[in-house]
Amino acid sequence: MKKLRLSLLSALWLLFGLALGGAADTPPPPAPAPASAESPAPALPPTKDEAAAVDEGEAAPAAEAAPAEAPAPRPKPGKLHRTRDHGRQRHSGSERVSVFDNSTLAAGEKADVVVSVFGSSTSAGEVGDAVVSVFGSSTSSGQVGDAVVSVLGHTRVTGGSVGDAAVSVLGNTYVNGHVGGEVVAVLGDIELGPDAVVEGNLVCIGGSVQRAPTAVVRGEVQRIALGGHGFDFTGLHTWFNECLLYGRPLAFDVHLVWAWCIAFAFLGLYALVALIAPGGVAKCVQTLEERPGRSLLAALLAMLLTPVAFLLLLLTLAIGIGIVLIPLFALGLFFAGLFGKVVMLAWLGRRLTKLFGDGPLAQPFFSVLVGGAIMLLLYTVPVLGFVVYKLIGVLGLGVVVYTLLLSYQSSRPPAPAKPLTPPAPPVPPVLGVAAGAAVPADGSAAAATAAPSVAAAAGAAPGWQPPVILSAATLPRAGFWRRLGATLLDLVLVGMVFGMLDGIFNWFHFGGSFPFWFAVYHVVMWTTKGTTVGGVVCGLRLVRLDDRPLDWGVSVIRALTAFLSLAVAGLGFIWVAFDDDKQSWHDKVAGTVLVIVPKGTPLL
Repeated sequence: MKKLRLSLLSALWLLFGLALGGAADTPPPPAPAPASAESPAPALPPTKDEAAAVDEGEAAPAAEAAPAEAPAPRPKPGKLHRTRDHGRQRHSGSERVSVFDNSTLAAGEKADVVVSVFGSSTSAGEVGDAVVSVFGSSTSSGQVGDAVVSVLGHTRVTGGSVGDAAVSVLGNTYVNGHVGGEVVAVLGDIELGPDAVVEGNLVCIGGSVQRAPTAVVRGEVQRIALGGHGFDFTGLHTWFNECLLYGRPLAFDVHLVWAWCIAFAFLGLYALVALIAPGGVAKCVQTLEERPGRSLLAALLAMLLTPVAFLLLLLTLAIGIGIVLIPLFALGLFFAGLFGKVVMLAWLGRRLTKLFGDGPLAQPFFSVLVGGAIMLLLYTVPVLGFVVYKLIGVLGLGVVVYTLLLSYQSSRPPAPAKPLTPPAPPVPPVLGVAAGAAVPADGSAAAATAAPSVAAAAGAAPGWQPPVILSAATLPRAGFWRRLGATLLDLVLVGMVFGMLDGIFNWFHFGGSFPFWFAVYHVVMWTTKGTTVGGVVCGLRLVRLDDRPLDWGVSVIRALTAFLSLAVAGLGFIWVAFDDDKQSWHDKVAGTVLVIVPKGTPLL
């Protein structure tokens, strides 16, 4: 088994080297020195007749000229000659390597290796090292110096000789020639033909062994059965060849009945879930139909934040909480993903069932069945099958999470109503009012006459209006997309300015420090102008919730906590899209909010 392990490792190392271009780094073999009178060719070892002649005292002249050291043994028939340092013969410039194609070596040709990735390798010539196939089958009918290996394919030695081993992983191994080492099949069968000669052991894991009566095995036969019985892995091999290599979960093949049975079993489970909880399925479908953009955003966030959540839970293992939270979180994700697939099938089936009105076919149960039938057909399309499979899982999980979030927000008590108009300013004394004139208690008449009188006294033109009060309580708050647009404009502007300065004066090498200078730009603009250049274009202004003026401390705190919002996959920024107050995480820490100012209001 030691030779077997070495052969497997050498085959894997060969694949790794070829993938990295290491095969091209192999130095060519030194050219043989030309024969001359000064450098005679080495003498061949004596034949049986010559040896007999030596024993009788009739030494041949060639034997007298032979060197004193012991001659090298003759190579065995059917095997490649190996050099004295146990290295294999190299054939200069002969490597047959193919990716997504088959590799073939015809009879009479020579090569160092014959390798195919996502294809099959066939050799009828002389191979110095190995014949290897990954996601394919390897066939040899000539001479191979090392091994014939197939990963996710079948190995066939139909003649000639193999210096070491014949191995197949998730495939069958057939030998009808000479193998100098072991014959191995992992999760496959071994079959020996009438001309098979195996010098090592037969190792069969999870399969059966068949031998012709004239086959010779000089080692042991080691058969490791799974579950006490040999299993037929033909269906699994077919799935690898017909489904996995084509990027689809299902295909139409007689050996894939088991895969279709599993698919129909899951479809029945999805229909059962829709029958048990039709209200929840309908509510999630409604969320997807009414808010497709936010549902897609929630799916993206769920996909990005799931690894982060697991990492944070792993950090709680030190205090013992993670031992309970991690399994519960994983179980919750599993059931949410399962329910999400039910929702996606119901949404897809609803595209057809709604054509029949609000009758019995409008129930989620029938929608899931119709959507499941459509999805099974999509699973058979190459490449698109796996894309659709992953897409409905991710999008379904996001829709379920977003629906739960909306349900939680609707269950919260409503916030107190905020005043829509600012309080009326105090009315200044009005000049020219007759003494003893009656003034209403609410001051409405005085307010009506005060504004024109004050404006006239100040020299303002007719039609003058009081300035707009920039307050968090009176102006609408900016949403996610408007804020994102302003940030992108600032990013382009600052990047152009710093790039020009770097190109002209070579002052700034800000490749790694650009986030710091970008934050400094925001701090200065917030404190001095209350907005940025991008904010001016988008009509945004940063204000405090208590309407006090911005100072350096608030601006610095908001800028620093913005890095924390960015560190968690940008969730602190995206939180604006889900928050009722339209605040990001750094807004909540600093007590600020971005408001939309009316058109025509000066910002700088």
